[in-house]
Amino acid sequence: MRAVDAVIARHMSSSVPLVGQVAHYIISAGGKRLRPKMLLLVAGALGCDKPERFELAAVVEFIHTATLLHDDVVDASTLRRGRATANETFGNPASVLVGDFLYSRAFQMMVDVNDMHVMQILADATNVIAEGEVLQLMNMHDAALDVAGYLRVIRSKTAKLFEASARLGAVLAGAPQTIEACCATFGAALGTAFQIVDDILDYEGDPAEMGKNLGDDLREGKATLPLIYAMKRASEDDATLIRSAIRNGDTDHLARIGKIVHSTGAIEATRALAAEQAHRAIGAAHELPSNPHTESLINLALQLLERRS
Repeated sequence: MRAVDAVIARHMSSSVPLVGQVAHYIISAGGKRLRPKMLLLVAGALGCDKPERFELAAVVEFIHTATLLHDDVVDASTLRRGRATANETFGNPASVLVGDFLYSRAFQMMVDVNDMHVMQILADATNVIAEGEVLQLMNMHDAALDVAGYLRVIRSKTAKLFEASARLGAVLAGAPQTIEACCATFGAALGTAFQIVDDILDYEGDPAEMGKNLGDDLREGKATLPLIYAMKRASEDDATLIRSAIRNGDTDHLARIGKIVHSTGAIEATRALAAEQAHRAIGAAHELPSNPHTESLINLALQLLERRS
């Protein structure tokens, strides 16, 4: 990861000062860096030590960071990773345009790797992510969204870059298609579980640890899985309250809605689906060679279920 950080720092430079300033602001905020870590672990599990793995790990982090910059503008977010968002600090226009810069820089870097399969994976992933963002926008304030519709959004918006990251490790290693498919399954399942757990934390996380405001999803009118399950299980009056809050982006009754989510068992049902996806990822990882890198991938999936931030 130190090598990846060096690549990130080298490619963030620009002759336009504001570009580097905004990019450095959001990237220096840290984060879990799960996508580049997963790429490196998959490559290691398959015995690949090519230097290109550091470049591609930086590419997926740039793509992820670009989506964060754009997401925070669309969602009008003010807090991320414990500090003011880039759009709050530099304004929406700068955040959107620097997000565009990071996307284009990522494509410059992937071209340098000079592998058509790599470019296809990343180009397809970026397109699917954009579709997922639009799909989520269409679903805003839709209290009728069901589990299938929710999963369609997060598999596009979140899980697709996880899938691409794991797949790239296999491609760099020259792995056969069967192994590449296992890696893709691992990434997609892990990314799905990650987002499901993230949505749980909006109702039971610690704001200080999470670095974001509780209730943000509801304020944005997102029908996340805990709310979808709660509406199915709650009394008609309680379900009506949740539906109204989603439609209006209303957090005035956040405490009561949180109690409904917990009392209906919606949190447990949501965690069960996250666990199902995590164990799907583990099953795919068991198809890889047995070594410390593969063991770390399995542990990553297990630890994800214990997330509290």
